Amino acid sequence: EGVMGFYDGINLNTTKSSTYEVSKITQTSVILTVNCKGMANSAVALIKGFADYKKDSNIVGVILNNITKSTYEAVKVAIENEFNGSIRVLGYLPKLTEDLVFSSRHLGLVTSNEINDIKEKLNTLAKIVEDTIDIDKIIEIANNASAIDFKGPDVKHHDKIVRIAVAYDRACCFYYRDNLELLEEMGAELVYFSPINDKELPFNIDGLYIGGGYPELHCDELSSNVSMLNSIKTALENKTPCIAECGGFMYISSTIDEYKMVGYLDGKSINTNKLSRFGYITLEANEDNMLCKKGECIKAHEFHYYDSTECGSLFTAKKESGKSWECVIATDNLYAGYPHMHFYSNLKFAENFYKKCEECEECEENHFTLWKNQKTILH
Repeated sequence: EGVMGFYDGINLNTTKSSTYEVSKITQTSVILTVNCKGMANSAVALIKGFADYKKDSNIVGVILNNITKSTYEAVKVAIENEFNGSIRVLGYLPKLTEDLVFSSRHLGLVTSNEINDIKEKLNTLAKIVEDTIDIDKIIEIANNASAIDFKGPDVKHHDKIVRIAVAYDRACCFYYRDNLELLEEMGAELVYFSPINDKELPFNIDGLYIGGGYPELHCDELSSNVSMLNSIKTALENKTPCIAECGGFMYISSTIDEYKMVGYLDGKSINTNKLSRFGYITLEANEDNMLCKKGECIKAHEFHYYDSTECGSLFTAKKESGKSWECVIATDNLYAGYPHMHFYSNLKFAENFYKKCEECEECEENHFTLWKNQKTILH
């Protein structure tokens, strides 16, 4: 599975970071899925174009999508005649009924936890795949992949366990799993909570991680949960180390549309009805902050329709195309901005966040104050 097309890379003029490049690095065979809607022999020409564009494409098989059984049988013969077995036809998927289609919205597919009948859909789709795609042949291709050697980065394990509260629900659901697992490997205990449903932050935390997602779709629920808004604002005022990315950044700001949010930051989040600053970037720090020193960099990604009246200027985002802009509000205790960072591109950022959580001894003194304030608010 890849982003955009097989050869589409980090910018418009390169295959760098494309699925094609990943297949080369990992020496992995490629099975191309081709949308055959409205096609017959044109599908053969399309496949030939993909296969011949780069002689080391690693394309060994195709699955034809959106095609009837009768058309598939004819196109399969044409593909086999053209490629003489160098590219195998592994099956097809017919046009699906509407009840089996996964809906999408402005930032991608509707998330799985919002689809009530997802298990039934998947079971039905699995039955179709079993009938129309050669699963055994795909497994055979995978089993013939070359062995590769890889040495992972050295991750420092900390003796002191820190408790990091991680926002996770319908509103905050986008995280790089790598980032979360890295914090756990370093020694962190991740304590999940729901900004929508829980009344307050978990007790006795050393750090806070609020990721992206769809807060704009749940503004009423988020804004109505006043005790949670106050709990997070108090924690931030008490200098609890915090990373707030994209939707999390919007949530700790003043408002999303007309709905009041945490209000720790002054910015207002407004729907631009278009993608704003979309794509892969490198973040370079303009000043020292919680995560790094001035001049240090990390790879990141922006993908959002909303924008803020106060995006910050502690980092400069740079694209491969040369385009750049200032972004992120950052202090000794806070990273807040639209870019999603990937910790493995610079482990120092995760290390510095962990150290800040370790140093949060003043937070220990604030925990009772935070708890007392929350109880006062609730009563």
